[in-house]
Amino acid sequence: MTTPRPAVPPMPARERLYLYDTTLRDGAQTNGVDFTLADKRKVMRLLDGLGVDYVEAGYPGANPTDTQLFAEAHGIRARVTAFGMTKRPGRSASNDPGIAALVNATSDGICFVAKSSAYQVRVALECSKEENLASIRESVGAAVAAGREALVDCEHFFDGYKEDPAFALDCARTAYEAGARWVVLCDTNGGTLPHEVEAIVGEVVKVVPGAHVGIHAHNDTEQAVANSLAAVRAGARQVQGTLNGLGERCGNANLTSIIPTLLLKRDFSERFDIGVTKDGLAELAHVSHTLDEMLNRAPDRHAPYVGESAFATKAGIHASAILKDPATYEHVPPEAVGNRRKLLVSDQAGKSNVLAELERLGVEVDKADPRLSHLLNDVKAREALGYSYEAADASFALLARRALGTVPDFFDVERFSVNVERRYNAKGDLTTVAEAIVKVHVAEETFISAAEGNGPVNALDVALRKDLGKYQPFIEGLRLVDYRVRVLNGGTEAVTRVLIESADETGERWTTVGVSPNIIDASFEALVDSITWKLLKEGAPA
Repeated sequence: MTTPRPAVPPMPARERLYLYDTTLRDGAQTNGVDFTLADKRKVMRLLDGLGVDYVEAGYPGANPTDTQLFAEAHGIRARVTAFGMTKRPGRSASNDPGIAALVNATSDGICFVAKSSAYQVRVALECSKEENLASIRESVGAAVAAGREALVDCEHFFDGYKEDPAFALDCARTAYEAGARWVVLCDTNGGTLPHEVEAIVGEVVKVVPGAHVGIHAHNDTEQAVANSLAAVRAGARQVQGTLNGLGERCGNANLTSIIPTLLLKRDFSERFDIGVTKDGLAELAHVSHTLDEMLNRAPDRHAPYVGESAFATKAGIHASAILKDPATYEHVPPEAVGNRRKLLVSDQAGKSNVLAELERLGVEVDKADPRLSHLLNDVKAREALGYSYEAADASFALLARRALGTVPDFFDVERFSVNVERRYNAKGDLTTVAEAIVKVHVAEETFISAAEGNGPVNALDVALRKDLGKYQPFIEGLRLVDYRVRVLNGGTEAVTRVLIESADETGERWTTVGVSPNIIDASFEALVDSITWKLLKEGAPA
């Protein structure tokens, strides 16, 4: 007789987590960030392609850009949400112009911000608790009656809960019972810690089902991502945040950290599904960098997952281990998030770093080639002079190729001069003008170019790229996107290191370095390397 096998217990059902992006609303409150209408449309498409569930696109009626955006169709899969306030105390929802603007906006959902702190109600709104609850109830009712998905952002929820738990819970319960699809708990001041979030959310889901609870965390103690994950552990099923952690003060929960954590860390990936697929995740670094480029911000090199240094290794012993098995020093594969591994070349590097970087750059060389040792010694000697190749991949590639004899002499700069003059213009205004002249030899031809610029480096850059003869078509799309200067040893006669980040028409970026006691000379060295690298990667003929 065959003994029946014990029944295999069914796998627990995976729960759905919903991602809500507020880059275009809360993120727009970042100091120095100002989205145009075209910017907002582009970001909405990026977010939709990534796979987020909700895009909070702005505040209709608050400014002309948002008003125009919510007057048009959006054409994306993600649910577009309009943000605004609950009705004012003392008037009906039908007689509130703010409610009217939200109801008349082209959106799938409406997110109402509502006070959920007794202190805030008393001080900011100057109304009773009952009036505040009525504002929540009637505002949600207006959205539901208009056929919109209603969300309530319970502002100051965690601080309010600590002060008066019953009232904070009343606000959440009122929103849910009025028909809100999501009751979002906001750590508005950003001071709540993860263990507090987990405990408080655990109490909320006893009143409002977790499938209707969201978390909106601010980053004032660098805990926004941790707080968001703590809320998920406690039962919340919607996570709000922004790309690159944009937001007022210290920013919001960073979706570029939350999304890969949910997809790649087993504690979450085995329990939950999200709208972002693995293919979408592979676009994360591109989406992050595209947003920074739009806003003219230098990307955070040390950002988790998507930063240029997120998978960078400097020490030679670590590089050797990574070449054997990347998991020795990487918590996830960089390709999963659209990033790449970097083994930095520096004075701490060994031959493993150099070999790995040359392989990445497509430079074939035998590991027994004696020129490798000479190259490594050269790198260390030059770094002693102030060069830094760990942050200047293109300059290192050129140094290595020159050591291997594979860089053509595209052009030769015979001389350059720069003049900076402060003078009165034709209108009688005092102005400063920079002028540069560059004499360049290309094959058998000589070119002399002059240009004016915003400063001496800009003038030099324009003059150098003004006419390179037969190479001009190869550099038309070249542009400078970042310029960084570091004084290495103090004083007015100090040695200066200049790093220039360049980009081309495809969006590819590279960095070059120059070092000199003269900042103009250091800048020019980095400019020449940038142009040379562009010509080399384009396969320009010698």
